[in-house]
Amino acid sequence: MHLFSAMFLLVMLAVSPCEALYPSPEEGWQIYSSAQDADGKCICTVVAPAQNMCNRDPRSRQLRQLMEKVQNISQSMEVLDLRTYRDLQYVRNTESLMKEVDGKLKVASESPRSLNPKGFQELKDKVTQLLPLLPVLEQYKTDAKMILRLREEVRNLSLVLMAIQEEMGAYDYEELRQRVLLLETRLHSCMQKLGCGKLTGVSNPITVRASGSRFGSWMTDTMIPSSDNRVWSMDGYFKGRRVLEYRTMNDFMKGQNFVQHLLPHPWAGTGHVVYNGSLYYNKYQSNIIIKYHFRSRSVLVQRSLSGAGYNNTFPYSWGGSSDIDLMADENGLWAVYTTIPNAGNIVISRLEPQSLEVQQTWDTGFPKRSAGESFMICGTLYVTNSHLAGAKIYFAYYTNTSSYEYTDIPFHNQYSHISMMDYNPRERVLYTWNNGHQVLYNVTLFQGWRIKKPGCVYKVSSLQK
Repeated sequence: MHLFSAMFLLVMLAVSPCEALYPSPEEGWQIYSSAQDADGKCICTVVAPAQNMCNRDPRSRQLRQLMEKVQNISQSMEVLDLRTYRDLQYVRNTESLMKEVDGKLKVASESPRSLNPKGFQELKDKVTQLLPLLPVLEQYKTDAKMILRLREEVRNLSLVLMAIQEEMGAYDYEELRQRVLLLETRLHSCMQKLGCGKLTGVSNPITVRASGSRFGSWMTDTMIPSSDNRVWSMDGYFKGRRVLEYRTMNDFMKGQNFVQHLLPHPWAGTGHVVYNGSLYYNKYQSNIIIKYHFRSRSVLVQRSLSGAGYNNTFPYSWGGSSDIDLMADENGLWAVYTTIPNAGNIVISRLEPQSLEVQQTWDTGFPKRSAGESFMICGTLYVTNSHLAGAKIYFAYYTNTSSYEYTDIPFHNQYSHISMMDYNPRERVLYTWNNGHQVLYNVTLFQGWRIKKPGCVYKVSSLQK
Protein backbone atom coordinates (compact mmCIF):
# COMPACT_ATOMS: atom_id res chain seq x y z
CA MET A 1 0.00 0.00 0.00
CA HIS A 2 0.98 3.63 -0.39
CA LEU A 3 0.95 3.84 3.40
CA PHE A 4 4.11 1.75 3.70
CA SER A 5 5.93 3.47 0.84
CA ALA A 6 5.14 6.82 2.44
CA MET A 7 6.42 5.68 5.80
CA PHE A 8 9.68 4.49 4.23
CA LEU A 9 10.05 7.80 2.41
CA LEU A 10 9.51 9.64 5.67
CA VAL A 11 12.40 7.77 7.27
CA MET A 12 14.78 7.32 4.36
CA LEU A 13 14.65 10.63 2.49
CA ALA A 14 17.66 12.17 4.19
CA VAL A 15 19.79 13.02 1.18
CA SER A 16 21.59 16.06 -0.11
CA PRO A 17 20.89 18.11 -2.07
CA CYS A 18 17.16 18.35 -1.33
CA GLU A 19 14.82 18.35 -4.29
CA ALA A 20 11.15 19.10 -3.74
CA LEU A 21 8.52 17.24 -5.69
CA TYR A 22 5.71 19.36 -7.10
CA PRO A 23 2.78 17.04 -7.75
CA SER A 24 -0.04 17.54 -10.14
CA PRO A 25 -3.49 18.19 -8.60
CA GLU A 26 -4.38 14.52 -9.04
CA GLU A 27 -1.40 13.15 -7.10
CA GLY A 28 -1.47 12.32 -3.42
CA TRP A 29 1.62 11.99 -1.23
CA GLN A 30 3.94 14.98 -1.47
CA ILE A 31 7.51 15.57 -0.37
CA TYR A 32 9.34 18.70 0.63
CA SER A 33 12.51 19.42 2.58
CA SER A 34 12.40 21.27 5.89
CA ALA A 35 15.89 21.56 7.34
CA GLN A 36 19.30 19.94 7.66
CA ASP A 37 20.60 17.63 10.31
CA ALA A 38 23.95 17.86 12.11
CA ASP A 39 25.71 16.18 9.18
CA GLY A 40 24.41 18.71 6.69
CA LYS A 41 21.89 16.32 5.15
CA CYS A 42 18.50 17.72 4.21
CA ILE A 43 15.61 16.13 6.09
CA CYS A 44 12.72 15.72 3.68
CA THR A 45 9.17 15.35 4.92
CA VAL A 46 6.24 13.45 3.46
CA VAL A 47 2.96 15.35 3.54
CA ALA A 48 -0.29 13.48 3.15
CA PRO A 49 -3.12 15.17 1.24
CA ALA A 50 -6.52 15.83 2.79
CA GLN A 51 -7.89 12.86 0.85
CA ASN A 52 -5.44 10.00 1.29
CA MET A 53 -4.36 7.57 -1.38
CA CYS A 54 -6.12 4.68 0.31
CA ASN A 55 -9.39 6.26 -0.80
CA ARG A 56 -8.34 5.40 -4.36
CA ASP A 57 -7.26 1.83 -3.54
CA PRO A 58 -9.30 -0.59 -5.72
CA ARG A 59 -10.05 -2.68 -2.64
CA SER A 60 -11.46 0.37 -0.91
CA ARG A 61 -13.72 0.95 -3.88
CA GLN A 62 -14.77 -2.70 -3.85
CA LEU A 63 -15.55 -2.55 -0.15
CA ARG A 64 -17.63 0.60 -0.60
CA GLN A 65 -19.57 -1.10 -3.39
CA LEU A 66 -20.07 -4.17 -1.22
CA MET A 67 -21.32 -2.01 1.63
CA GLU A 68 -23.81 -0.37 -0.72
CA LYS A 69 -25.03 -3.77 -1.89
CA VAL A 70 -25.36 -5.01 1.67
CA GLN A 71 -27.31 -1.88 2.54
CA ASN A 72 -29.62 -2.43 -0.45
CA ILE A 73 -30.15 -6.05 0.54
CA SER A 74 -30.89 -5.03 4.13
CA GLN A 75 -33.46 -2.53 2.95
CA SER A 76 -35.07 -5.14 0.71
CA MET A 77 -35.18 -7.61 3.58
CA GLU A 78 -36.83 -5.00 5.81
CA VAL A 79 -39.49 -4.37 3.15
CA LEU A 80 -40.09 -8.11 2.81
CA ASP A 81 -40.32 -8.50 6.57
CA LEU A 82 -42.88 -5.72 6.94
CA ARG A 83 -44.94 -6.94 4.01
CA THR A 84 -44.86 -10.55 5.20
CA TYR A 85 -45.92 -9.51 8.70
CA ARG A 86 -48.80 -7.47 7.29
CA ASP A 87 -49.99 -10.25 4.97
CA LEU A 88 -49.67 -12.88 7.67
CA GLN A 89 -51.92 -10.83 9.96
CA TYR A 90 -54.47 -10.60 7.16
CA VAL A 91 -54.36 -14.37 6.58
CA ARG A 92 -54.82 -15.02 10.29
CA ASN A 93 -57.82 -12.68 10.41
CA THR A 94 -59.49 -14.54 7.52
CA GLU A 95 -58.63 -18.01 8.85
CA SER A 96 -62.02 -18.48 10.54
CA LEU A 97 -63.79 -17.30 7.39
CA MET A 98 -61.91 -19.83 5.28
CA LYS A 99 -62.82 -22.63 7.71
CA GLU A 100 -66.48 -21.62 7.55
CA VAL A 101 -66.47 -21.57 3.73
CA ASP A 102 -64.66 -24.90 3.66
CA GLY A 103 -67.31 -26.41 5.95
CA LYS A 104 -70.21 -25.15 3.80
CA LEU A 105 -68.55 -26.47 0.65
CA LYS A 106 -68.15 -29.92 2.19
CA VAL A 107 -71.83 -29.96 3.21
CA ALA A 108 -72.89 -28.80 -0.26
CA SER A 109 -70.67 -31.44 -1.86
CA GLU A 110 -72.05 -34.28 0.28
CA SER A 111 -75.67 -33.13 0.08
CA PRO A 112 -76.29 -30.85 -2.93
CA ARG A 113 -80.07 -30.70 -2.21
CA SER A 114 -79.41 -29.06 1.17
CA LEU A 115 -78.03 -25.94 -0.60
CA ASN A 116 -81.10 -23.72 -1.06
CA PRO A 117 -80.97 -20.28 -2.80
CA LYS A 118 -80.45 -18.49 0.50
CA GLY A 119 -77.58 -20.82 1.49
CA PHE A 120 -76.03 -20.47 -1.99
CA GLN A 121 -76.08 -16.65 -1.69
CA GLU A 122 -74.47 -16.80 1.77
CA LEU A 123 -71.72 -19.07 0.40
CA LYS A 124 -71.22 -16.73 -2.53
CA ASP A 125 -70.87 -13.77 -0.14
CA LYS A 126 -68.34 -15.63 1.96
CA VAL A 127 -66.25 -16.46 -1.12
CA THR A 128 -66.39 -12.79 -2.20
CA GLN A 129 -64.92 -11.82 1.15
CA LEU A 130 -61.99 -14.14 0.43
CA LEU A 131 -61.17 -12.55 -2.95
CA PRO A 132 -58.66 -10.02 -1.43
CA LEU A 133 -56.48 -13.03 -0.61
CA LEU A 134 -55.67 -13.47 -4.29
CA PRO A 135 -53.33 -10.45 -4.60
CA VAL A 136 -51.73 -11.44 -1.28
CA LEU A 137 -50.90 -14.84 -2.78
CA GLU A 138 -49.58 -13.19 -5.94
CA GLN A 139 -47.33 -10.98 -3.76
CA TYR A 140 -46.07 -14.11 -2.03
CA LYS A 141 -45.02 -15.49 -5.41
CA THR A 142 -43.16 -12.24 -6.22
CA ASP A 143 -41.51 -12.16 -2.82
CA ALA A 144 -40.39 -15.75 -3.23
CA LYS A 145 -38.59 -14.78 -6.45
CA MET A 146 -37.00 -11.81 -4.68
CA ILE A 147 -35.77 -14.05 -1.90
CA LEU A 148 -34.09 -16.29 -4.49
CA ARG A 149 -32.46 -13.24 -6.09
CA LEU A 150 -31.26 -11.93 -2.72
CA ARG A 151 -29.88 -15.35 -1.87
CA GLU A 152 -27.85 -15.26 -5.10
CA GLU A 153 -26.56 -11.76 -4.36
CA VAL A 154 -25.50 -12.78 -0.86
CA ARG A 155 -23.65 -15.76 -2.34
CA ASN A 156 -21.83 -13.47 -4.80
CA LEU A 157 -20.97 -11.04 -2.01
CA SER A 158 -19.50 -13.87 0.02
CA LEU A 159 -17.28 -14.89 -2.90
CA VAL A 160 -16.03 -11.33 -3.41
CA LEU A 161 -15.34 -10.86 0.29
CA MET A 162 -13.40 -14.12 0.39
CA ALA A 163 -11.31 -12.97 -2.58
CA ILE A 164 -10.55 -9.61 -0.93
CA GLN A 165 -9.69 -11.36 2.33
CA GLU A 166 -7.25 -13.68 0.55
CA GLU A 167 -5.69 -10.73 -1.30
CA MET A 168 -5.23 -8.68 1.85
CA GLY A 169 -3.83 -11.59 3.81
CA ALA A 170 -3.31 -10.89 7.47
CA TYR A 171 -3.83 -7.12 7.26
CA ASP A 172 -6.99 -5.65 8.70
CA TYR A 173 -8.15 -3.03 6.21
CA GLU A 174 -9.94 -0.86 8.78
CA GLU A 175 -6.87 -0.94 11.01
CA LEU A 176 -4.71 0.20 8.08
CA ARG A 177 -7.12 3.02 7.31
CA GLN A 178 -6.98 4.21 10.92
CA ARG A 179 -3.18 4.10 10.80
CA VAL A 180 -3.22 6.25 7.65
CA LEU A 181 -5.49 8.80 9.34
CA LEU A 182 -3.20 8.86 12.39
CA LEU A 183 -0.16 9.35 10.17
CA GLU A 184 -1.90 12.20 8.35
CA THR A 185 -2.69 13.89 11.66
CA ARG A 186 0.91 13.61 12.81
CA LEU A 187 2.21 14.90 9.48
CA HIS A 188 -0.11 17.91 9.56
CA SER A 189 0.94 18.61 13.13
CA CYS A 190 4.60 18.37 12.15
CA MET A 191 4.01 20.76 9.27
CA GLN A 192 2.52 23.34 11.61
CA LYS A 193 5.68 23.22 13.72
CA LEU A 194 7.98 24.00 10.80
CA GLY A 195 9.77 27.32 11.14
CA CYS A 196 9.00 30.33 9.00
CA GLY A 197 11.07 31.31 6.01
CA LYS A 198 11.59 33.92 3.35
CA LEU A 199 9.59 33.69 0.13
CA THR A 200 11.88 32.86 -2.78
CA GLY A 201 9.54 31.36 -5.38
CA VAL A 202 5.98 30.75 -6.51
CA SER A 203 4.92 27.66 -8.46
CA ASN A 204 2.91 27.48 -11.65
CA PRO A 205 -0.81 28.10 -11.10
CA ILE A 206 -3.24 25.28 -10.34
CA THR A 207 -6.70 26.17 -11.59
CA VAL A 208 -9.26 24.67 -9.23
CA ARG A 209 -12.44 26.00 -10.80
CA ALA A 210 -13.86 28.63 -13.13
CA SER A 211 -16.90 30.28 -11.55
CA GLY A 212 -18.41 33.62 -10.65
CA SER A 213 -17.70 37.07 -12.04
CA ARG A 214 -14.40 38.77 -12.80
CA PHE A 215 -13.92 39.82 -9.17
CA GLY A 216 -14.31 37.83 -5.98
CA SER A 217 -12.60 35.89 -3.22
CA TRP A 218 -12.44 32.31 -1.99
CA MET A 219 -10.71 30.74 0.96
CA THR A 220 -10.42 28.00 3.57
CA ASP A 221 -10.06 28.58 7.31
CA THR A 222 -6.53 29.51 8.34
CA MET A 223 -6.77 28.29 11.93
CA ILE A 224 -9.12 25.37 12.49
CA PRO A 225 -7.84 21.75 12.37
CA SER A 226 -7.05 20.44 8.95
CA SER A 227 -9.82 17.83 9.23
CA ASP A 228 -12.22 20.68 8.41
CA ASN A 229 -12.01 21.12 4.65
CA ARG A 230 -14.78 23.67 4.14
CA VAL A 231 -14.35 26.23 1.38
CA TRP A 232 -16.01 29.65 1.24
CA SER A 233 -16.71 31.70 -1.88
CA MET A 234 -17.75 35.37 -2.11
CA ASP A 235 -18.51 36.57 -5.64
CA GLY A 236 -18.08 40.26 -6.50
CA TYR A 237 -16.69 43.27 -4.61
CA PHE A 238 -19.67 45.65 -4.43
CA LYS A 239 -22.46 45.39 -1.80
CA GLY A 240 -22.34 41.58 -1.70
CA ARG A 241 -23.98 39.67 1.16
CA ARG A 242 -24.12 36.04 -0.01
CA VAL A 243 -21.37 33.68 1.19
CA LEU A 244 -21.37 30.10 -0.13
CA GLU A 245 -19.93 27.43 2.16
CA TYR A 246 -18.87 24.15 0.55
CA ARG A 247 -18.28 21.01 2.57
CA THR A 248 -14.98 20.07 0.88
CA MET A 249 -12.63 21.28 -1.82
CA ASN A 250 -13.98 18.55 -4.08
CA ASP A 251 -17.52 19.85 -3.56
CA PHE A 252 -16.32 23.35 -4.40
CA MET A 253 -14.72 22.08 -7.61
CA LYS A 254 -18.02 20.44 -8.60
CA GLY A 255 -20.24 23.27 -7.31
CA GLN A 256 -22.24 20.95 -5.04
CA ASN A 257 -23.06 20.38 -1.35
CA PHE A 258 -23.04 24.00 -0.21
CA VAL A 259 -25.00 26.14 2.21
CA GLN A 260 -25.59 29.87 2.01
CA HIS A 261 -24.85 32.54 4.61
CA LEU A 262 -26.60 35.89 4.14
CA LEU A 263 -24.50 38.51 5.89
CA PRO A 264 -26.35 41.16 7.93
CA HIS A 265 -24.18 43.89 6.36
CA PRO A 266 -22.83 44.03 2.78
CA TRP A 267 -19.11 43.85 2.09
CA ALA A 268 -16.70 46.03 0.18
CA GLY A 269 -13.71 44.79 -1.81
CA THR A 270 -12.32 41.25 -1.84
CA GLY A 271 -9.97 41.40 1.15
CA HIS A 272 -11.89 38.96 3.34
CA VAL A 273 -10.42 36.20 5.49
CA VAL A 274 -11.83 33.24 7.41
CA TYR A 275 -9.96 32.87 10.69
CA ASN A 276 -10.81 30.34 13.39
CA GLY A 277 -14.42 29.81 12.34
CA SER A 278 -15.29 33.47 11.66
CA LEU A 279 -15.35 35.67 8.58
CA TYR A 280 -13.59 39.02 8.86
CA TYR A 281 -14.62 41.58 6.23
CA ASN A 282 -14.87 45.30 5.49
CA LYS A 283 -18.38 46.74 5.79
CA TYR A 284 -19.58 48.52 2.64
CA GLN A 285 -18.97 52.29 2.48
CA SER A 286 -17.13 52.37 5.81
CA ASN A 287 -13.82 51.53 7.44
CA ILE A 288 -15.58 49.17 9.85
CA ILE A 289 -14.31 45.59 10.16
CA ILE A 290 -16.93 42.96 10.96
CA LYS A 291 -16.37 39.57 12.57
CA TYR A 292 -19.14 37.19 11.48
CA HIS A 293 -19.34 33.78 13.17
CA PHE A 294 -20.43 31.02 10.78
CA ARG A 295 -21.74 28.55 13.36
CA SER A 296 -24.05 31.03 15.14
CA ARG A 297 -24.68 33.04 11.95
CA SER A 298 -24.23 36.25 13.89
CA VAL A 299 -21.92 39.26 14.14
CA LEU A 300 -19.65 38.84 17.17
CA VAL A 301 -17.93 42.22 16.98
CA GLN A 302 -17.43 45.18 14.65
CA ARG A 303 -14.91 47.98 15.00
CA SER A 304 -13.78 50.97 12.98
CA LEU A 305 -10.21 50.86 11.66
CA SER A 306 -9.28 54.37 12.70
CA GLY A 307 -8.24 56.64 9.84
CA ALA A 308 -8.38 53.92 7.20
CA GLY A 309 -9.52 55.01 3.76
CA TYR A 310 -12.54 53.35 2.20
CA ASN A 311 -14.89 53.47 -0.80
CA ASN A 312 -12.04 53.51 -3.39
CA THR A 313 -10.06 56.22 -1.60
CA PHE A 314 -6.89 54.10 -1.47
CA PRO A 315 -7.55 50.85 -3.40
CA TYR A 316 -5.12 48.51 -5.12
CA SER A 317 -4.34 49.25 -8.76
CA TRP A 318 -7.42 47.34 -9.95
CA GLY A 319 -9.85 49.43 -7.84
CA GLY A 320 -12.87 47.49 -6.66
CA SER A 321 -13.20 49.13 -3.21
CA SER A 322 -10.06 47.23 -2.18
CA ASP A 323 -9.08 49.87 0.39
CA ILE A 324 -8.95 47.45 3.36
CA ASP A 325 -7.37 44.02 2.92
CA LEU A 326 -7.68 41.55 5.81
CA MET A 327 -5.34 38.56 5.94
CA ALA A 328 -3.83 35.93 8.24
CA ASP A 329 -0.48 34.20 8.51
CA GLU A 330 1.52 32.19 11.05
CA ASN A 331 1.63 35.23 13.37
CA GLY A 332 -2.06 36.09 13.46
CA LEU A 333 -4.61 38.45 11.93
CA TRP A 334 -3.62 41.53 9.91
CA ALA A 335 -5.17 44.54 8.18
CA VAL A 336 -3.47 46.20 5.19
CA TYR A 337 -4.80 49.65 4.32
CA THR A 338 -3.87 53.32 3.91
CA THR A 339 -4.59 56.57 5.72
CA ILE A 340 -4.43 60.21 4.64
CA PRO A 341 -1.64 61.04 7.15
CA ASN A 342 0.39 58.20 5.57
CA ALA A 343 0.02 59.88 2.16
CA GLY A 344 -1.48 56.82 0.49
CA ASN A 345 1.33 54.47 1.52
CA ILE A 346 0.51 50.94 2.69
CA VAL A 347 -0.04 50.58 6.43
CA ILE A 348 0.09 47.21 8.22
CA SER A 349 -1.75 46.66 11.50
CA ARG A 350 -1.80 43.51 13.56
CA LEU A 351 -5.28 42.93 15.00
CA GLU A 352 -6.47 41.15 18.12
CA PRO A 353 -8.90 38.54 16.69
CA GLN A 354 -11.48 38.75 19.50
CA SER A 355 -11.81 42.52 19.92
CA LEU A 356 -10.36 43.70 16.57
CA GLU A 357 -8.23 46.20 18.46
CA VAL A 358 -5.03 47.31 16.72
CA GLN A 359 -2.01 45.88 18.54
CA GLN A 360 0.80 47.37 16.43
CA THR A 361 1.14 49.35 13.21
CA TRP A 362 3.84 49.76 10.55
CA ASP A 363 4.16 52.30 7.71
CA THR A 364 5.74 50.52 4.74
CA GLY A 365 6.32 53.61 2.58
CA PHE A 366 5.02 51.77 -0.50
CA PRO A 367 2.17 53.52 -2.40
CA LYS A 368 -0.93 51.33 -2.30
CA ARG A 369 -2.24 52.44 -5.69
CA SER A 370 0.97 51.04 -7.22
CA ALA A 371 0.28 47.61 -5.75
CA GLY A 372 -1.70 44.94 -7.56
CA GLU A 373 -2.29 42.80 -4.46
CA SER A 374 -0.48 41.87 -1.24
CA PHE A 375 -0.28 38.99 1.25
CA MET A 376 1.44 38.15 4.54
CA ILE A 377 3.79 35.20 5.14
CA CYS A 378 5.50 34.79 8.51
CA GLY A 379 5.06 38.45 9.42
CA THR A 380 6.33 39.74 6.07
CA LEU A 381 4.11 41.65 3.67
CA TYR A 382 4.72 40.78 0.01
CA VAL A 383 3.39 43.19 -2.62
CA THR A 384 2.87 42.65 -6.34
CA ASN A 385 3.53 45.46 -8.79
CA SER A 386 0.42 44.81 -10.90
CA HIS A 387 -2.80 42.84 -11.13
CA LEU A 388 -2.35 42.25 -14.87
CA ALA A 389 -0.26 39.87 -16.98
CA GLY A 390 3.46 40.14 -16.30
CA ALA A 391 2.98 40.89 -12.60
CA LYS A 392 5.65 39.89 -10.11
CA ILE A 393 6.23 40.12 -6.38
CA TYR A 394 8.10 43.39 -6.24
CA PHE A 395 8.30 44.53 -2.61
CA ALA A 396 8.65 42.94 0.83
CA TYR A 397 8.23 44.58 4.24
CA TYR A 398 9.52 42.75 7.32
CA THR A 399 7.54 43.63 10.45
CA ASN A 400 10.02 41.86 12.74
CA THR A 401 12.76 44.35 11.77
CA SER A 402 10.61 47.23 10.41
CA SER A 403 12.66 47.10 7.21
CA TYR A 404 11.92 46.49 3.54
CA GLU A 405 13.54 45.41 0.30
CA TYR A 406 12.64 45.30 -3.36
CA THR A 407 12.25 41.79 -4.74
CA ASP A 408 11.95 40.16 -8.14
CA ILE A 409 9.83 37.02 -7.75
CA PRO A 410 7.92 36.22 -10.94
CA PHE A 411 4.71 34.20 -11.11
CA HIS A 412 2.41 33.25 -13.94
CA ASN A 413 -0.72 35.45 -14.02
CA GLN A 414 -2.56 32.97 -16.21
CA TYR A 415 -5.88 34.80 -16.62
CA SER A 416 -4.46 38.35 -16.56
CA HIS A 417 -6.60 39.97 -13.87
CA ILE A 418 -6.04 39.13 -10.19
CA SER A 419 -8.53 40.70 -7.78
CA MET A 420 -7.64 38.66 -4.68
CA MET A 421 -4.40 37.05 -3.50
CA ASP A 422 -4.08 35.60 0.02
CA TYR A 423 -1.75 33.22 1.77
CA ASN A 424 -3.13 30.35 3.87
CA PRO A 425 -0.69 29.44 6.67
CA ARG A 426 -2.43 26.16 7.42
CA GLU A 427 -1.93 24.85 3.90
CA ARG A 428 0.99 27.12 2.94
CA VAL A 429 -0.45 28.04 -0.45
CA LEU A 430 -1.63 31.22 -2.16
CA TYR A 431 -5.33 31.52 -2.98
CA THR A 432 -6.16 33.82 -5.89
CA TRP A 433 -9.27 34.95 -7.78
CA ASN A 434 -8.16 35.54 -11.33
CA ASN A 435 -10.71 36.82 -13.83
CA GLY A 436 -13.44 34.40 -12.73
CA HIS A 437 -11.01 31.54 -12.02
CA GLN A 438 -10.11 30.18 -8.60
CA VAL A 439 -6.39 29.40 -8.61
CA LEU A 440 -3.81 28.02 -6.16
CA TYR A 441 -0.04 28.62 -6.06
CA ASN A 442 2.50 26.63 -4.05
CA VAL A 443 5.27 28.64 -2.42
CA THR A 444 8.99 28.14 -1.81
CA LEU A 445 10.32 29.41 1.52
CA PHE A 446 14.02 29.72 2.42
CA GLN A 447 15.17 29.08 5.98
CA GLY A 448 18.57 30.73 5.94
CA TRP A 449 19.02 30.62 9.70
CA ARG A 450 18.79 26.84 9.76
CA ILE A 451 20.98 26.08 6.77
CA LYS A 452 24.55 24.86 7.09
CA LYS A 453 25.06 24.39 3.37
CA PRO A 454 23.72 26.86 0.81
CA GLY A 455 20.90 26.03 -1.52
CA CYS A 456 18.64 23.92 0.69
CA VAL A 457 15.03 25.07 0.59
CA TYR A 458 11.71 23.56 1.47
CA LYS A 459 8.80 23.54 -0.88
CA VAL A 460 5.25 23.09 0.33
CA SER A 461 2.59 21.63 -1.91
CA SER A 462 -1.15 22.14 -1.66
CA LEU A 463 -2.83 19.76 0.75
CA GLN A 464 -6.21 20.19 -0.94
CA LYS A 465 -5.29 18.81 -4.28
